[in-house]
Amino acid sequence: MTLIVDIAGWLFLILGSFFCVVGGVGILRLPDFYSRLHGAGITDTLGAGLIFIGLIIQEGFSFVMVKLIMLVFFLYLTSPTATHAIAKAAHISGITPQLEEKKDEI
Repeated sequence: MTLIVDIAGWLFLILGSFFCVVGGVGILRLPDFYSRLHGAGITDTLGAGLIFIGLIIQEGFSFVMVKLIMLVFFLYLTSPTATHAIAKAAHISGITPQLEEKKDEI
């Protein structure tokens, strides 16, 4: 049973690290502000959330697990809200998204 818990915990930790790296690459490579904001949102919510879930699984039942669960709840509540607030502030200040030009179809 301990082996299954360790494998599950490490799977979440590796998956969360993968999404953090993908979000970081997205912040660097994506063309405009709104796309980069999407990369930052992925890093905050999905990457860090999966890492916390992996830590919860590795920790087992303890007071530390309760604290980690509260952190995951707080993260899933505040990160999308903050990303939305930043996008709305950017829209109000006049930053426009970069849109593809439609090519004439033959």
